Amino acid sequence: MGLYCGIDWAENHHDFAILDDNGEVVSRGRVDNDAAGFARLLEAFADAGDTAQDLIPVGIETDHGLWVAALRASGRVIYPINPLAASRYRSRHSVSGSKSDSADAVMLANIVRTDAAAHRPLPADTNSALAIRVLARAQQDAVWSRQRFGNEIRSLLKEYFPAALTAFQSLEDGLTRPDARSVLAAAPTPTAAAALTRPQLKAALKRAGRSRFLDRDVERLREIMRAPALRQPPQIEAAMGISLMALLRQFDAACAAAETLAEHVSALFAEHPDAKIITSFPGLGPLAGARVLAEIGDDRNRFATARGLKAYAGAAPITRASGKKTFVLHRHVKNRRLAAAGTIWAFSALQASPGARRHFDARRAGGDWNHQAQRHLFNRFLGQLHHCLTTREFFDELHAFPPPLPIAA
Repeated sequence: MGLYCGIDWAENHHDFAILDDNGEVVSRGRVDNDAAGFARLLEAFADAGDTAQDLIPVGIETDHGLWVAALRASGRVIYPINPLAASRYRSRHSVSGSKSDSADAVMLANIVRTDAAAHRPLPADTNSALAIRVLARAQQDAVWSRQRFGNEIRSLLKEYFPAALTAFQSLEDGLTRPDARSVLAAAPTPTAAAALTRPQLKAALKRAGRSRFLDRDVERLREIMRAPALRQPPQIEAAMGISLMALLRQFDAACAAAETLAEHVSALFAEHPDAKIITSFPGLGPLAGARVLAEIGDDRNRFATARGLKAYAGAAPITRASGKKTFVLHRHVKNRRLAAAGTIWAFSALQASPGARRHFDARRAGGDWNHQAQRHLFNRFLGQLHHCLTTREFFDELHAFPPPLPIAA
C-alpha cells in the first residue's frame, strides 16, 4: 500500500498529513520549524511504514529553505506545488471556502496521491548548480535594486538639480558610474556644486578611481555646474540635498553588492561542467550564462523536451481554443528571472550572431514588435540550448541559423 505526505509550510511550524492509497489519513500532526520538529516528522514517517526502499513522497508549497533541504537530503521525492494550483485544488474538497493548515496538508497529500504525474518533482540539481542559483539570484536582485535607486535619484535630480543629469547621463553607465556618485556626494545641491573648486572636483574624481583626463573633465563639470539654471528656494534645495545623500548611500551599497556578487558568481560558474556549452552561445557571457544555468539547473531529466523548457521560460505562446475560436497569447505564468535573462541574451546576440540578426529582422519584417521578435529569438535559442546540453555539443552558428541559399552560395 502506497503512502503520501502533504506538508503545509509556515514560518514557525508545519502541519503534515500522511495518506494511504484510499485517501484515508494514516497520521497527521504539527511540528516546529527546527531540527527537533524534523526528527518528529521522520518518526511519524517511520511509524506509518516509511522505509529506505520505499520512501514516502512529499507535497509542499515551496521549493527552497532549510526544511526542503532536509527533505531532499533524506532522498525522497519532493513535489513543490505552486500555491496557485493548490488554491484550485482546495475548492475541489471544500466549496464553502473554509481553510485550515491541517486541511491544506491533507489536500497536498491528495495532490501527490492522485495527480503526481501532472506536477514536476523537485529537480535533482547538483550542489554546484544550487550554489550558482543562490549567487546569481542575489546578484540579479542587487542589479534590480541598483536600477530602482538610480531611477529614484534621477527623478529627484530632475526636481532641483538637472545639471547633474546633464553632466553624467550621456556617459556610459550614467549615474551608476563611480565618479558620478563621488561628485554627487561631494556636492548634493546646485549651490554646493557651483562652489566646488578645481582641486575639490579633481579629488572627487580620484576618490572614484579616475586617473586619466582629469583636467578635461574638471573643466567640463565646472562649466555645467556653473551654467545659469532654475533653482528651488534655498531651504527646499537643502532638504532635497539631504534626501539625495540618503539615496546615494543605498545606491552605493547596491552598486557594490552587484559588482562583488558578479565576481563570485562568474568564478563559480566557470567551474561548472555546463559553463563552456552555455557560453558558446552568442550573447551569453559568464554572468548571463550563470543566470540561465541558475534557473534551468543541471538536472537533464527536468525538461524531457525543449517545449517544456520554453514554456517554463515564458518564451512559448499559450493557445486557448474553444469551439471555432482559437487565441494564441503571450505566456504570463513563467520563471520571470529566466525571462529577464532571455531579454538580455536575445538583445546581445543581435551583435554577436549574424544568424540571430537575420532571424530577428525577418520577424520584424513579418510584423512582430521589437519585444515579440526578441522573445521569438529567445524561444529558438532555448530549443538549441536544450539540444546542446543533452548531446553535450557546442553551439554551431551554421547549424543553428542556416544561411539563405544566395549567402551560402
